[in-house]
Amino acid sequence: AKGAALSRSQVACPQQSMAALLLCAPAISGAFSGSAMLQSRVARVQQTTPAAPQMSLGVDLTGKVAFVAGVADSTGYGWAICKALANAGATITVGTWPPVLGIFQKSLSSGRFDEDMVLADGSKMEIAKIYPLDAVFDQADHVPEEVLANKRYAGLDGFSIAETAEKVKADYGAIDVLVHSLANGPEVQKPLLETSRAGYLAAGSASSYSLVSLVQKFGPIMNPGGAVLSLTYIASEKVIPGYGGGMSSAKAALESDTRTLAWEAGRKFNIRVNTISAGPLKSRAASAISKGEKKSFIEVGIDYSRANAPLAKDLFSDDVGTTAACLCSPMFGAVTGITLYVDNGMHAMGMVQEKAVVQCQD
Repeated sequence: AKGAALSRSQVACPQQSMAALLLCAPAISGAFSGSAMLQSRVARVQQTTPAAPQMSLGVDLTGKVAFVAGVADSTGYGWAICKALANAGATITVGTWPPVLGIFQKSLSSGRFDEDMVLADGSKMEIAKIYPLDAVFDQADHVPEEVLANKRYAGLDGFSIAETAEKVKADYGAIDVLVHSLANGPEVQKPLLETSRAGYLAAGSASSYSLVSLVQKFGPIMNPGGAVLSLTYIASEKVIPGYGGGMSSAKAALESDTRTLAWEAGRKFNIRVNTISAGPLKSRAASAISKGEKKSFIEVGIDYSRANAPLAKDLFSDDVGTTAACLCSPMFGAVTGITLYVDNGMHAMGMVQEKAVVQCQD
């Protein structure tokens, strides 16, 4: 439905519905007789098992531990990624912003999210542990006194990135998947020409440098072959009026840092770093960007994409979730430093085909 929150009640199992398989389809369905194709690992398996009528590619993350930073409700992409990883067998841990930690924990314990926690096999997703995390603070001595005195942080100990990494290490020893699913721009409703220096820098601190800091602190406790994933938006490279406050610049920095971190963290920790450029979703965070007279910024974006994208269909949170599970799996073990678009192809468009933005505002 137009303008509705797009989130399927049940995330499809990556083994059954994987965006990556679309990329692999020609190699899977085509003839394996070519000499170049026979050099691939997939083809070698095909050679040794000629009786098999078809190949079955699945994501199995059993025994793997994932830490997803920036989960506070069941409406966003972070939650969908958690479900997809859980569907693949991973142990799920999350980092939640302290001011909303209590509400999130209460919602979980009260059963508010129960329907959204059902996995493909009918079981309920388990979040093994929730850590308080404020990703604008790299270490304990960076937290100002006024924050420590704030009642929303009362009773919490060790919520900086470094302290959280140490807690995760103490609990699990090492992790295999690190997901950056957080962003914040205090002046996001302001055009760039009206954005203050403080607002601009705050957007970059929370939305892009936080990825750098997470890789710095979590990289040493990641198993070789592990994967880091973040979420970006098309405003990093094209003008999206309404996405202000320096957030477009922050996303551009995030994508650039993804490439640099892929090199540096790849060589230092033997891990991969990628980002997904996701289409518009009416999550709680996105709904707060701006309010229009009839529709919000995100509602207009959803309708515009639905009308003009190559794939004329709604984008669901689990479309991103299943893609994330694939990118974080050994199936994509040679893929790093990329920005992968999961937006029904909207990024490829250069001209409006059916509806202009003004038509989507009614």
